[in-house]
Amino acid sequence: MTSTAQTAAPTAEARNTPARIAFWSATCGVGMVLAIFLTPMFWLLYGQIYTFFMAVFGIVAIPAGHIGRIQGKRLGGRDRGMALLAIVTGWLLLLCVLLIVVAYGGLILGLTALFSFAS
Repeated sequence: MTSTAQTAAPTAEARNTPARIAFWSATCGVGMVLAIFLTPMFWLLYGQIYTFFMAVFGIVAIPAGHIGRIQGKRLGGRDRGMALLAIVTGWLLLLCVLLIVVAYGGLILGLTALFSFAS
């Protein structure tokens, strides 16, 4: 069998590792979002850590998901849906990070304005 015939026929053991990495990264990011709602006191104390890891998980999920979609096409469609879910979730995580950063900035600007008008 030639090498092109071997790559065209996916084996039973073939795995789409980038899609799995993207999926688990997106899952961990969603876990961070749930942690924000389930532990509000920790989020108030360590919000920058939660936000940082949400951004990291989203940034990892997007390119790994795209690579997983490409590799899934080569493997006959294996884990392509999981990779697409990770891409969408990664973008939503980055949107949440952007909203949190804007909320932090608005809070700081609002408190600054409040204290400057009070004095």
